[in-house]
Amino acid sequence: MRLYCAHAYFLALLFAFTNMFRVASRALRATKHRPTRLVEPARTFFVSAIRTEGLRLNSLDTFTEEENMFRDSVKRFAVDVVGPKVREMDEKESMDPTIIQGLFEQGLMGIETSAEHGGAEASFVSAIIAIEELAKIDPSVSVMCDVHNTLVNTILRTYGTKEQQDKWLPLLSESKLGSFCLSEPASGSDAFALQTRAKKDGDHWVINGSKMWITNSHEAEIFLIFANVDPSKGYKGITCFIATKEMGVQIAKKEEKLGIRASSTCTLNFDDLRVPAENIIGGEGKGYKLAIQILNEGRIGIAAQMLGLAQGAFDKAVPYTYQRTQFGQPIGTFQGMQFQIAKAAVELETARLLTYNAARRKEEGRSFTKEAAMAKYWASQVAQDVSGSAIEWCGGVGFTRETGIEKFWRDSKIGAIYEGTSNIQLQTIAKFIQQEYSR
Repeated sequence: MRLYCAHAYFLALLFAFTNMFRVASRALRATKHRPTRLVEPARTFFVSAIRTEGLRLNSLDTFTEEENMFRDSVKRFAVDVVGPKVREMDEKESMDPTIIQGLFEQGLMGIETSAEHGGAEASFVSAIIAIEELAKIDPSVSVMCDVHNTLVNTILRTYGTKEQQDKWLPLLSESKLGSFCLSEPASGSDAFALQTRAKKDGDHWVINGSKMWITNSHEAEIFLIFANVDPSKGYKGITCFIATKEMGVQIAKKEEKLGIRASSTCTLNFDDLRVPAENIIGGEGKGYKLAIQILNEGRIGIAAQMLGLAQGAFDKAVPYTYQRTQFGQPIGTFQGMQFQIAKAAVELETARLLTYNAARRKEEGRSFTKEAAMAKYWASQVAQDVSGSAIEWCGGVGFTRETGIEKFWRDSKIGAIYEGTSNIQLQTIAKFIQQEYSR
């Protein structure tokens, strides 16, 4: 019986191998009568001319070695020096003088200014990096640095005469805080409806009027004042003057604000303020052009401030969601929380891309007005959304002042107001869209 089974098994294997051999033979004979098929090469993609010339297109979050080192330096200063004083300054609604001194010592008050004038001679993107990193810890310190660099310093670097640059830029880089004085009680969004007047008197101009909502004004020693020298010309009479506190700039009411409390916001009065004629920047009647162009740049700074603020709130709140346990698991692992955190991360990334795209365009000498408006509008929205969510993620703890999370939300509200309201940004964007599609 066993011999029979073994014999049957052997016959079955022989039959299987015989069939396989027959099939293979037929296939081989068939291929002799078919045309030879060429093997297609692997698919290749177009290589751009830019790449073949040795250049490379980078992502928007690619920075130079110098910019990365600068970010690390500002971050250390913000965490180690500013961080311990944030709550005290917010409660007292006053900027600690040692913080201002520290900003000068760190080279953060002349970021783009040439080394010849005591500055760091860094890129515009470096200024945006500094504003963002400071805002992660305290948006009040951030906006002080922002206004000083992107508005005051830039006007002098761009439009000042060599004599003016030699005189004022070293002071602004090393010791004297600057203030940009444009807004008035009757001219906010309609900035060129300003009522401050300047009249010629020999080799001086006499300025009369007042300014409102002026950042840095309580601590500042150098002021850029916009006044109309010829009201009959309308906004074309607006002129920019350099003045100092010693000349007679009067610091009046200091506002008590919802947020950015440590950043001073005051009313200024000018009663027969005498300013030397040599202190006009850019020429008589050119102030409106200076203001328009500089505010476009300043809006990128505010976008960076709002971006940093939102990231700061995110960085404080998210770790707590993985430490706080409810129903036997960290609250950050519940799907509802995961989706909210993920959405906030996406919003942060979009704000970051818009902000640094505008900054790079400005640095490259390309048009950036629309991009700056987009960045400021969206970053201010994201700042409110993310900081508000951060409070909710932390529950009762987030609502207390002890954690500092609620401060980010209070500080975020100003982003939709100063240096052009959100509606003004939308109007600017809409104008560019109309120009593009109504041709």
